[in-house]
Amino acid sequence: MQRMNTKTEALVLHALKYGETRMIIDMFTRACGRLSFIIHLPKTSRGKLKKQLFQPLTLLSIETDVRPNMQLQKLHNAAILTPLASLQTDPTKLSITLFLAEFLYHALKGEQRNEPLFDYVASSLQWIDGADGHVANFHLVFLMRMARFLGFTPNLDGYSPGSFFDLRASTFSQQTPLHRDYLMPEEAEKVQLMMRMDYQTMHLFRLSRHDRLRLLDIALTYYRIHLPDFPELRSFAVLQEMWE
Repeated sequence: MQRMNTKTEALVLHALKYGETRMIIDMFTRACGRLSFIIHLPKTSRGKLKKQLFQPLTLLSIETDVRPNMQLQKLHNAAILTPLASLQTDPTKLSITLFLAEFLYHALKGEQRNEPLFDYVASSLQWIDGADGHVANFHLVFLMRMARFLGFTPNLDGYSPGSFFDLRASTFSQQTPLHRDYLMPEEAEKVQLMMRMDYQTMHLFRLSRHDRLRLLDIALTYYRIHLPDFPELRSFAVLQEMWE
């Protein structure tokens, strides 16, 4: 069986305790895409692979032997790559982080090596960690811009006032699509609005609680159409409560 010694950057997506002494860790790695690992928890404080390293959305530097036919890889070493302290202490950022962790766990299932996507996710997390307020629209920008790296970014070329937005084709149209997965002109205009935002300018877009929730619902519906088996996200309710 071919083995590949690898040092790479990695993003923790999910961690699950497996018995008394082991954990299964899902990660999105820069060099190899999505991988799952099984680790043995240390019995003493001197162990290298402490469970505190594997909180969701932690950015790590890892060493592993990748065996292509193995479902669970072995992890030899892991260390914090970039501390993201404010994501665990700021209540608004924490709510967004919980949502993004669940979103990425499902959106990146089966994802192969995609260095631009990894870099986008990592730099986005570093940006929100360093941001001083004005992050309420962050996840809207994050979701819509991430679609470009997965191959289904909305095409804005056909937009004009009064257009419909075809969620399947990712295009605007003057004609009503012949299926039900589309947005009426009033909401289609909001898709165009979301695509105009970026992290630096998103605070200039004043959205009501209702508008923000509806735009997020549209974005998640869009992902469910384009990604097989993408589920309803439980953490969506957390964001709803945050904006009450």
